[in-house]
Amino acid sequence: MTAPTETVTSAATGGPGASGTPRSSAEVIRAEAPVLAHNYHPLPVVVARAEGVWVEDVEGRRYLDMLAGYSALNFGHRHPALIEAAHRQLDQLTLTSRAFHHDRLAGFAEDLAELTGLDMVLPMNTGAEAVESGIKVARKWAYDVKGVPADRATIVVAADNFHGRTTTIVGFSNDETARAGFGPFAPGFRVVPYNDLAALEAAVDETTAAVLIEPIQGEAGVVIPDDGYLSGVREVTRRAGCLFIADEIQSGLGRTGRTLAVDHESVVPDVLLLGKALGGGIVPVSAVVARREVLGVLGPGQHGSTFGGNPLAAAVGSAVIELLATGEFQRRATELGEVLRTGLTALTGKGVTGFRARGLWAGVDIDPALGTGREISERLLREGILAKDTHGSTIRLAPPLTITREELESALGGLERALN
Repeated sequence: MTAPTETVTSAATGGPGASGTPRSSAEVIRAEAPVLAHNYHPLPVVVARAEGVWVEDVEGRRYLDMLAGYSALNFGHRHPALIEAAHRQLDQLTLTSRAFHHDRLAGFAEDLAELTGLDMVLPMNTGAEAVESGIKVARKWAYDVKGVPADRATIVVAADNFHGRTTTIVGFSNDETARAGFGPFAPGFRVVPYNDLAALEAAVDETTAAVLIEPIQGEAGVVIPDDGYLSGVREVTRRAGCLFIADEIQSGLGRTGRTLAVDHESVVPDVLLLGKALGGGIVPVSAVVARREVLGVLGPGQHGSTFGGNPLAAAVGSAVIELLATGEFQRRATELGEVLRTGLTALTGKGVTGFRARGLWAGVDIDPALGTGREISERLLREGILAKDTHGSTIRLAPPLTITREELESALGGLERALN
């Protein structure tokens, strides 16, 4: 992406002041403080334009995006096929609500069901909505199908999870930053250690509607369970007669080198939660995808969303599925994931104390003596690389799957310089 100064100056229309003159990065950041809720602590960069794996700030400085919107941008910024699909739909129809049918929704649902190997789709908008919807469906299934007494259904979840920010979801988080000050919380959840099948099996009983887990825990630092854990969860839930809900909002849609992270163990859950990359970085699109006998418990008026499955979302979502159907992005994540692992292995003992990686996704533990994850992210910013910290001195790397080998090696070189 070229970055001529004149173009960048005129492009900074998102942040002009009262006089109409474009604002600098520092001015934009200062202007946000009194008018925006302080629920984020962004790195000090103001992005004005982006294309592919590169973003540009209002002054025209370029950065390699190694975060990809927490996997919402798996196909890079402004992927031409996705932009074309959005433009085409914008010229036709953007919203009907689900009060009426529209001509894009059936095709989107058919494509998504085929991609995932499941039967039915409940379209929503955000990842948190998909999780909340999955919880509701699991409870309804428990009462209508399994025969759990009214208001007794339980759901087993894993410690160190991250499924969203609603009050229900943070209620079963053990992250005090997410929980503190937001109670009282909804009952009905049992928390067990992640990657511990014995603890999971002990927590499941006749009231259990579902086991809800991330196949890879993203926010916790890209924590990958032992081989056999996911197939073990599948077996425990099958024996107990409860549902296996896999939250693949971050791990799914090509990120790990397979279409879904559960595909690494050839596991098919009863319920699949998708989001982020499903909207191609253009619109929020999420979905609950499940077996027919599970989603079939919902009747008219029992759940809904004004924007869920809207024509624009369905058009972009279908274009995303078309990209994934080629297998190209899964192959790229696998092949370039080896480059990422090799580079991180070379840095281990040289500022990196350890890492966990699958496909183009890594949690990298930095020697605390060198700084916090935030401080390392700020150093990477000065190297022209966008990444983000998670707990302590861990940073996450999740570049768009469109990144080239040369760009990835350049990012690894920037990390080496930031550590030194």
